[in-house]
Amino acid sequence: MTCALPEPPARRRLPWSGRTSVRADVAVGILLFVVEAVVFVAGLFGHGMEVWAAQGDQARIDAARLAGIAWTAHLLVAALVVAVLAALSRAPWTVVSQLLVAGTLGALLVVSQHEYERTHPGPAPTPRAGYSPCYSGSGTCD
Repeated sequence: MTCALPEPPARRRLPWSGRTSVRADVAVGILLFVVEAVVFVAGLFGHGMEVWAAQGDQARIDAARLAGIAWTAHLLVAALVVAVLAALSRAPWTVVSQLLVAGTLGALLVVSQHEYERTHPGPAPTPRAGYSPCYSGSGTCD
């Protein structure tokens, strides 16, 4: 009589050990894309309502705009983290959708920062110690 060898114990599979099915990958990618879009629009709406509620108070308006910029930056980091997790799970369509979200958020972040910096220029440089203005009108001063 021969004894059959016992079957080896089933290996516990790690999430990144096998490729994610295409159907699940596409579904998760689309779902995350829609959820992130809704979260971004909801945050944008909240900060817009804060600007509206400021009623011309420039300090509150600036604070709300900076909060919106920070919100966009945090959402960008979250999208990149989800893209890395999707890459570890070997879900290419989810990675693509998250990189599209991250690219869009990055572009929106750059535009909003540029607009804020354009409307808030830095102070003019101070003149040097020995500077004396010329009021002669001729353009040459001695």
